Amino acid sequence: MAGHGLYVLDVVGRSEVTAWRPGVPGIHEVFHARFTDHAYPAHTHDAWTLLLIDSGVVSYEMDRHEHGAQRSFVTLLPPDVPHNGRSVLPEGFRKRVLYLDRAVLDERLIGAAVNVPALHDPTLRLRVRQLHDALGPRTEDLEAQSRFALVTERLDQHLRHAVRAPRAVRDPSLARRLRDLLDARVPDGLSLAEASAELGAHQTHLVRAFSREYGMPPHLYLTGRRVDLARRHLLAGESAAQAAVLAGFYDQSHLTRHFRRTLGTTPAHYARAAR
Repeated sequence: MAGHGLYVLDVVGRSEVTAWRPGVPGIHEVFHARFTDHAYPAHTHDAWTLLLIDSGVVSYEMDRHEHGAQRSFVTLLPPDVPHNGRSVLPEGFRKRVLYLDRAVLDERLIGAAVNVPALHDPTLRLRVRQLHDALGPRTEDLEAQSRFALVTERLDQHLRHAVRAPRAVRDPSLARRLRDLLDARVPDGLSLAEASAELGAHQTHLVRAFSREYGMPPHLYLTGRRVDLARRHLLAGESAAQAAVLAGFYDQSHLTRHFRRTLGTTPAHYARAAR
């Protein structure tokens, strides 16, 4: 499992801020906030800022032009470019932000992001939302890495004005090789970058080839194999807490969540019923 940084929740007046550093290469910080009367002064970031607005509307100036961020858009602010921000509505706004390593996207595309920071793309918004869902305080590593690869691919297409529908990928041999790698690394797991380097294939191509061949993305396959492994440990007499660790889950609660989703019962109940 990848290491994870500090998880911070702060409530001041009518504002709420939650922030943490996930164990996903390329993502510096996850930042969720609700602000009612806070206004950002002009400032810059040394990272790409990927922003979703969940409620309200934000007005901001960047490069001497006025822009707006609202629910129907995905906003991408480039590094090193000054901008500010304030709520348009008196009830404030709620947002989710990812701060991305500046190397994730080609810095030659900064100008394109300055020109068009608001991206109206329901597919991209869905992918960013799914990425946030995978980036909880206990990040589902392979899932988050896979979703992040799809998001950065789509952002790159937007900045190059080359957005296209996802291509159908059929590569059974590659899919089988990735499955073999996952089968060999069930407890320890496998990062998408490691799989990409070992198999000599782009990360998004790996995800799509596997999903096409097996009807599920790699992270769901790995989770299923871990649940199977945990079942064997439970039947061998291990406690639910120990079975969770041996199968590659963070702890018993992490195992329980996936165990219940897969089998409709808890690990403890499953072990008692088996005995």
